[in-house]
Formats: sequence, C-alpha cells, structure tokens
Amino acid sequence: MTAATSTETRQAALAALRELVGRADAEFHEGQYEAIEALVAECRRALVVQRTGWGKSAVYFVATLLLRRQGAGPTVLVSPLLALMRDQIAAAERAGVRAVAINSTNAHEWSDVLAQLDRDEVDVLLVSPERLNNPAFREQQLPALVRRIGMLVVDEAHCISDWGHDFRPDYRRLRDLIAEMPATVPVLATTATANSRVVADVAEQLGSGGADSASPDAADADVLTIRGPLARASLRLGVLRLPDSASRLAWLLSHLDDLPGSGIIYTLTVAAAVDTARLLREHGHEVRAYTGQTDSDERAESEGMLKRNEVKALVATSALGMGFDKPDLGFVLHLGAPSSPVAYYQQVGRAGRASDSADVLLLPGVEDREIWHYFATASMPDRERAERVIGALGQTPVSTPALEAMVDIRRTPLELLLKVLDVDGAVRRVQGGWVATGEPWTYDAERYERIAAERIAEQQHMIEYERTDGCRMEFLQRSLDDETAAPCGRCDNCAGVWFPREIRKTATEAAAGSLDRVGIPVEPRKAWPTGADRLGVPVKGRIAPAEQAADGRALARLTDLGWGGTLREIFAAGAPDAAVTPQALGACVRVLADWGWDERPVAVVAMPSRSRPLLVDSLARGIAEVGRLPYAGALSFANGGPTGQPGGNSAFRLAGIWDRFRADGLEIPAGPVLLVDDQADSRWTLTVAARVLRQSGAAAVLPFVLALRG
Repeated sequence: MTAATSTETRQAALAALRELVGRADAEFHEGQYEAIEALVAECRRALVVQRTGWGKSAVYFVATLLLRRQGAGPTVLVSPLLALMRDQIAAAERAGVRAVAINSTNAHEWSDVLAQLDRDEVDVLLVSPERLNNPAFREQQLPALVRRIGMLVVDEAHCISDWGHDFRPDYRRLRDLIAEMPATVPVLATTATANSRVVADVAEQLGSGGADSASPDAADADVLTIRGPLARASLRLGVLRLPDSASRLAWLLSHLDDLPGSGIIYTLTVAAAVDTARLLREHGHEVRAYTGQTDSDERAESEGMLKRNEVKALVATSALGMGFDKPDLGFVLHLGAPSSPVAYYQQVGRAGRASDSADVLLLPGVEDREIWHYFATASMPDRERAERVIGALGQTPVSTPALEAMVDIRRTPLELLLKVLDVDGAVRRVQGGWVATGEPWTYDAERYERIAAERIAEQQHMIEYERTDGCRMEFLQRSLDDETAAPCGRCDNCAGVWFPREIRKTATEAAAGSLDRVGIPVEPRKAWPTGADRLGVPVKGRIAPAEQAADGRALARLTDLGWGGTLREIFAAGAPDAAVTPQALGACVRVLADWGWDERPVAVVAMPSRSRPLLVDSLARGIAEVGRLPYAGALSFANGGPTGQPGGNSAFRLAGIWDRFRADGLEIPAGPVLLVDDQADSRWTLTVAARVLRQSGAAAVLPFVLALRG
C-alpha cells in the first residue's frame, strides 16, 4: 500500500469515526486505526483484546463503512447475546450503518431480512453462533452469504476457547466457517477478557485458512493481535466479607441508595436474583430481576429502564453480561463471587465506561464454592452419555424430544452434549432432528481433565482475589496476563476502605424475615411424557383429571438463599438420615397454614424412602400431630420398588417408578390427602403416587415436600 493510499484510508476512517461518535474532534485510540487498516487495506485477520469501553465496536463499524464503499458485501457479525445484539444495532444506526439481526426472537422478520440482503440493503447482519447450525440457515442462506461476505466479525471471541470463562460450543463452528470463506475476506475477533492462553487459542481458530488459501500455516502467522492495557481507571474496587446471606442482604438494604447512579447487582443463581429483587422492592427500592428465565420482552424492557435510569438496579445473573452497554453505569455489586477473576473482570467491566468514577463491590458468600462446583460439572461432557447418544442415532433424523426419551438425559444437558458432539463431527443437525455422521469419535479425556484442572485453579484465584492485600485492579490485570499491570491507587487496598460497613438493625430484621420466608408452589404434572409408551409404560397424552395430583407445596428450593442452606446440609452427599428438626417442622407448619387450599386434608400419607426413611416418617408424623390429622401410614414399594436414578429425563424417570408403589393395607379416606416426601425433582414420583392414591379413593392428593430441586 502506497503512502498516499494509506493517508486516504486514514482520512476516510477518521471521518467515519467522527460521524460514528458525533464529535468533530474525535481521534482514534491507540490500536484502533491499526486494526481498521489491517482489515480494510490489507484484508488481514485480526484479534483485538482491549478493555471494555475502549471502542472495539468502532473498529468494525468504521471498517464496514469503508469496505462497503469499496463494493464489498455485508459484514457478518457473530454476537452471543440478545442484549448485546440490541445494543449493537442501536450503535450501528447512530453510525449510519444499516444493521439487521436474525435470531430466535424475530423469526417473523426473517423473510424481510433476507429480502434486504438480496437487495444489498444491509451493511451488517448480526447472527448468533447457534444460528450458524440451524439447518435451514446453514443450507439455504449461509452458502450465498459466504460468497458475498465482506467481513466476518466475531464478538466476545473468548467464547471460542475451551479456556475462556464463557466457552460456548457453537463458537467452535466458526473455524469451519472461516475455512469456507475466501482467504481475502478480512476477519476480526474482539474481546475484553482473554489471557495469553485464550489469545493463542483464538488466534489459531482465526488462522484456519480459507477456501483459496495456499497455506493454513501462513494464515495463522498472519493473524494480527492488538492487545492494550486492561486497567479501568474509573473503577473503584472493593471486597466486603460478611458472615452469611442475611448480613449481605441487610447491608444491601442499608446502603443501596448510597451507591452512585444506577447499576447491576449480580447473583449466582436465578433463585437468588428473584428473591433479592423481591426483598428490595418490598422495601421501596426500584429494582427488577433479570435472569435466563426472564421473558425476552421483559428483559428488553428492563434493559431500557436501566439505561434510562428508571430503576436503581437490575438484580441479574450472568444472563446480563457481555456487551451490555450503559456508558454511565454507576456501580456493579456482586452477591456471591463469579468462579474466576476473568469472569469477574468481564462483569465489572459494565461499569464506568464513560464516566470518571464507578463503584465495584464484591460480597462473597460461603456457598460460592458449592455453586461453582455445580456449574463446572454440569457443563462437562460425559463419556458414557456421549456414547449413548451416538449409539442411539442413525441416518434417520431423530428430534431432540424423541432422543431424550431414548437416552435418559434431560433436555438441557442433552442439548449441550449434542452441540459438543456436533462440533466434534460425530453428529449433525439436519431438518427434522439429529443424525450420526458415522465419523469415528473418541472421548478426549486428557483435554477435559486439563479443562477441569484449569477451572479449579481459576476458582482458587478468585479466592485469592477476595483475600489479597495488594491492589485489586492489578490482580485482575495479571489474571489476564496484562504486562502493564500496576497499582491503581483507588481500590480498598490501595486507598483504604471506601464503603460503609455498618448495617441498620431494621435492615437485619427485614433480611432475616425475607430469608425465613417459606412456601414454594409445586405444580402438578398434567401430561405423560413423550416416548413413555415405548418404554413399556401404557400411557400417553394428558393425565386423566381423576388421576392427577393437585397443586403442591415445598418448604423451599435447594438453591434458595434462606432455607436452601439448611436443606442443602440435610441432602448433602454423605449426610446421615435423621429426624426432621423442630425448626424445620415449624417452618413446614407455616407453609401448610398459608396454603389456602379449597378443602382441608383429612389424612396424611408418607412416601416410602430408601435413603431417608427416618426423615420422611418423622416429617409426616410431625405434620399429622401438629395438624391433628390421622396418619394413614406410608405407601409401600411394589415390584422391587423404583429403579434408576434421580435426574434422568421424564420418560425414563416415569418408567423407573411405574407400578412401583401401592396403597395396600392403608385406609384412604374419601377426602383430600396430604402426601409427604423429602424432595421433588422431576415430580414423576409424586405424580405416580398421587395416581395410586386417587385410584384408592382419595378425592384429591396434595403433595408436600421439604425441598424442590432446580
């Protein structure tokens, strides 16, 4: 490229940048123009690792404008979250970039989007990584798009890597997409959260060659990596260690209004987000819960309310994470710590992006390690399960629900496993479901052992962050292998504790009362699971009303902040069977007193139990005594009792308990019966037991359990 051409490119890029940000005096940050030049003038592949707020989106929007002026096709932007897509489309509009999205929420717009693409009226097409493996998109739209693509952008590119804090199997497919594109098509990957290992891994994916590349090795060597300092001068970090959930909530009630502006309160579980938001609202704070279970329209509404400062905070899980853009976000507070400093850096990076100061406070919990372990093990593929799935598939497509009934794996872990096997080339998603490819597949035990070991090391690093007496920002930078790491002069260790420690007595009482809240609905099953008849269970369709259970209750969820802790101790692996404590029995009585049933039960029946017979028997007898109800006894096992393990999918779970309970010898009254068990997971045990009791004369069956899983 000549000097004159380089000057022209820079002038055009600078003009586009100023149009993008709306400022005539705007200048490039260090590294921004270098990335743009590599993409536009040299058609290279680039990886940009820069702190949040640095302006990574400016790089791909400016590059898109320049490439489009040169006659290039649209940019395809792979973006992992709907919230991020919404922000990117809004930013594109401000820059005069025509951006549209294809995702799970706008199927009604897809035909219009495709028509716009055909008319070359789209500058940027945003897609999720999952969309790349949708059979219709992959087979009908993607080939034409690959032929016309002007640039590929992979946002939040750490998701590509096994070693990234938020690895997503679908991102691995991008390597195949890159290999199909002409080598002359520029590729940009961006992230704010990548250490050296992740950077090397992502660069390898970017350097996977191209359709007309003579040397993949040459392509790998040609990946331009631009790394900048990751320190966030606007953030004031701190850690406040408190003894329990009640004190953390009490601190929040005491000091939420003291935190600057509006912000995000992160929790580790959905239950914690919902419960915390409810407590804060009950005491006059304008907050909303935001989780992966929140309706998509409600999520979009909540994002807008936070951006307009119409709420003090969103109480969120990690569902509100990557790329959410509110430049003046005043604070980020964590009730419980993420499992690694890298994940923590990513979340706190939401704050202070365009302001001089923002407060970041971590309130770690004693239960954090247990939650980390659960999520870490849930995301790892299992050899036996994987082989079961591959063995069940052939060349005839099998839908996910049908496959679920064949392999005894629940829907969510099954879908994750299918993605991993798809990326590994063992299975393939097609119209109508999944097929086996016939390609040989071996379980990479060494790889998963290394990943598991790395996860454990990351968790220990997070504990070290909580306990360090050094600079906290410097610690986070070093966790991301930032060689510019230096003391920030602002955190609680550098400049002294900046947050209040005192807790109001009224707040302590309110938090304790909230955590002592009891009573969770247990919804009855109303339809038999698909595929049960193929497993020898002679039922299908809806459960007959005369055989259904009624609405039930649980004392609490195992994941709850309050009674969840007590229940986790009761049901911990290796915990001895013991009679229900007076405190737990008293809490159960409170649930029953507040139930509001149409007709009071006339008797109590217990479920038989192999693992906790003393617990269930004492709970049922205790409820009967306090409620002055006759105790009719326990159901008995039939045909050897239940088989299988809790946690399987619905069809297999039902097959393992069908015809395994009986009410022989019990005098079942004609009125409603309270059915007592220790915990509910799939609810099929309660469903089958209720059917037995209804067939034995009970007018209604009201299930009651100590713990509700999930």
